[in-house]
Amino acid sequence: MRTTARRLRGATLALAVTATLASTLTACGSGSGASAAASGPTTLKWASSYFPTHWDPVVSGSGAQFRLLSLVYASLTRTDENGKAVPDLAEKWEYNTAGDQVTFHVRSGLKFSDGEPVDGTAVKAAIERAKTQKNSALFGDLTSIKEVTASGQDVVVKLSQVDHQIPQLLGQRVLQVASPKAAQDPAKLDQTPVGAGPFVVTQLVPGTKVVLKKNPDYWDAANIHIDNVELVSAPDASTIVSGLQTGVYNFADLAPAQADAAKKAGLDVFVQPGFNAANISLNVNKAPFNNPKVVDAVRHAVNRKEFVDKLTFGLGEATDQPFPEKYIAYDPASKNRWPYDPEKAKQLLAEAGFKPGDIKLDLVIPDATPAAEIIQSQFAAIGITLTIKVDKNWSKPFFAKELTVSVYGTTGRDSAVQTLTAHFGPNGPLNLSTPYQPEGFEAAVAKVRQTPLDAPEYPEALRAATRAGLESRALVFTYSAPNLLAKSKSISALPANPAHIDWTGVRISGR
Repeated sequence: MRTTARRLRGATLALAVTATLASTLTACGSGSGASAAASGPTTLKWASSYFPTHWDPVVSGSGAQFRLLSLVYASLTRTDENGKAVPDLAEKWEYNTAGDQVTFHVRSGLKFSDGEPVDGTAVKAAIERAKTQKNSALFGDLTSIKEVTASGQDVVVKLSQVDHQIPQLLGQRVLQVASPKAAQDPAKLDQTPVGAGPFVVTQLVPGTKVVLKKNPDYWDAANIHIDNVELVSAPDASTIVSGLQTGVYNFADLAPAQADAAKKAGLDVFVQPGFNAANISLNVNKAPFNNPKVVDAVRHAVNRKEFVDKLTFGLGEATDQPFPEKYIAYDPASKNRWPYDPEKAKQLLAEAGFKPGDIKLDLVIPDATPAAEIIQSQFAAIGITLTIKVDKNWSKPFFAKELTVSVYGTTGRDSAVQTLTAHFGPNGPLNLSTPYQPEGFEAAVAKVRQTPLDAPEYPEALRAATRAGLESRALVFTYSAPNLLAKSKSISALPANPAHIDWTGVRISGR
């Protein structure tokens, strides 16, 4: 048996994507915040533009809301600054020799905020609920898990295939663990969260505000230095900076258009590392995208720099893959494979038998956004007419694979394989062309699953799977939006954990 620590030691998941971004911004750290403890209780006043609709982690899914739910819920594992799975509720784990079973050892003596014990049975219940609850947003991420058994503090995850990605998978995005007693009534849990995380909810106004206090029973409570949290749904983006200036908030996610004003106001403005990637989603099972030449035309029609300049004010990055360039899964061999070339795009459409104006499509989106207008303009430049249609219930036809063309943005996943299968797999939720998948993708992903993360061949196996996935005609990636945050100087630097917001070790001074 080999421990996960040994298994993961060689897998450097270094993520330096924000190094160049952060150099243009105010440094994240502030010595005054880190050095001085407040004389009384400290309060984090956080304004978020993605305030959760659901507080049941099974329903909320793996979108950006998991960062807020992690105030309440601990997970089986979590992600460190290198993007590596490290202990959270599970203090250690090991695989069997075959690689088709992993045993997690849950810390002893822990309890949920309702007094229920945190043990193997609770973790087993969380996994099974995520797999089977009717409104679960997570069941598609857990297809490798065949059976879960529990004994005392141990939980044994038996797999349907060799899969060394499981510790990466069962982190904050997929396995935030709720009290099994509270989860017996999922509807109540959805608005009255009960977890074993760093904070406990004392008040919740749905869609508006939640008040929390420090959880003294959290396993790492000694490193949580914030006493209270007031989390509110952010008002209009233009008011965030003034709210931070006046002390209404001391922490907020920030729209790129507000970055300059926030810096001038003396706030700490920084980019938290992440895996954000926006794409144009195409349905290759519907005309005209059942013609590969039309898909290639779209690939060459996309000017990624325009998205970065107009939508992120230069703070984001152009991307043609679902990973940032410095990440282990990014495939350098696939970079700029379909460069911006509108003349070539027009030629491909002509070869496919289409004259300018022949192709007229509805671009169905959830909200009116400048991104949709950019896509509309870039398609028009090659002779494709898009009519933007806003549908608040857009997700239903999108996930039912009924749309012809749409847009999507993802915050990524901690497991690179999970990211790949979500986008390119035949049952991937982000694959508008289900059940289509590119040839060779399934075999490439299977090879990654079978490769231990500390094996020398792991990086190339992972990049080969990315390369195979990018053959998919269902997605055209455009740009990566920054995880842009602003805080008062009274708050010390946050750990630079990719895509996560971690309050471990963070202090708030008395100023």
